[in-house]
Amino acid sequence: MAPRDSTLRHLVWTWGAPLALALPLLVAPLVLSDFRLNLLGKFLTFAIVALGLDLIWGYGGMLSLGQGLFFGLGGYAMAMYLKLETSGARLPDFMSWSGLTALPLFWEPFRSPVVALCAVVLLPMAVAAAVGYLVFRSRVQGVYFSLITQGLTLIASILFIGQQAVTGGTNGITNLKTIFGFARGSASTQTVLYFVTLFCLGALYLMCRRLTQSRFGRLLVAMRDDENRVRFLGYNPVTLKTLVFALSAGMAGVAGALFVCQVGLISPSSMGVIPSVEMVTWVAVGGRGTLIGAILGAILVSLGKSALSESYPEVWQLGFGALFAASVMLLPTGVAGFVRRQVARLGRRDAGEAARGDAPAGPAVADEVDTARSEAPATTGR
Repeated sequence: MAPRDSTLRHLVWTWGAPLALALPLLVAPLVLSDFRLNLLGKFLTFAIVALGLDLIWGYGGMLSLGQGLFFGLGGYAMAMYLKLETSGARLPDFMSWSGLTALPLFWEPFRSPVVALCAVVLLPMAVAAAVGYLVFRSRVQGVYFSLITQGLTLIASILFIGQQAVTGGTNGITNLKTIFGFARGSASTQTVLYFVTLFCLGALYLMCRRLTQSRFGRLLVAMRDDENRVRFLGYNPVTLKTLVFALSAGMAGVAGALFVCQVGLISPSSMGVIPSVEMVTWVAVGGRGTLIGAILGAILVSLGKSALSESYPEVWQLGFGALFAASVMLLPTGVAGFVRRQVARLGRRDAGEAARGDAPAGPAVADEVDTARSEAPATTGR
């Protein structure tokens, strides 16, 4: 009976939890206003970033503080195409303001949507693969890896701010009015963008679920727990780490492109150190190594941040910090870990009650007597 119950709980957790989260998201366009739906769509792009971060941190043990860099690279690649589409034959406005008279050469390929869509995924993956290979080959891990990724993010954001003429500087690339010929601000376009984002999130979740349940996923967990043992077994941790790091970067790039479509702008503030640290909080609150917890954490934290900033604009940052600290202290395994423990506890209690109900009367009484006798305090002087 117990193995059957365990299998049932596993199936419920594997497919029941995602379906329970997916159903409200599917019906959200029917009940939310255009503004709220656009806001929820933005939160779903954050969930894609959290999903990729959970893959390398929760399963691979690599805490990256530079996911904002890959998010920004994907966002800028998409924004460059959308800016050229909006500008038409004219030079983008921020380039004219900076004194340029011709489009920079590296902007030219982004007139093609195919090039832009490929760059959204391949550019972050290429940067992550190059950085990851150099770092992992030197056997850098732990906090040093986190600091390196954070430093790269800081350097990239400063670089993008300094190149005002070609990146828009501090303001970034703004005033993106069309998407593949459709008005970005229209309600129908925003609804389509929402479902596209939801579809991408679902597809990437299924991909990560399949990956973590495969042999590659087991290798990731083994490498997280004991990298030297994996190396002694004949596997190359450098290749494994580089591959999964590049995969998470590509997912962050997709999220950045969808974010640009939802919001209509991208700036260095979206790819700095603070957004990268905030991405870690999504996974920590939701629960490491659960995938569905990363998605849930990104949505819940973003909803809480939005609600606090709207209700308490002067002190919302303090409240948000207190909320995060409380959640980490009270729920060290995240929301998903807490729910999983409660479900397992209820399952064990139900199994115990069923076993007591099916047991014969005589042995049950004898067991109760023996249990009571064993739990009774010891006495002396008999």
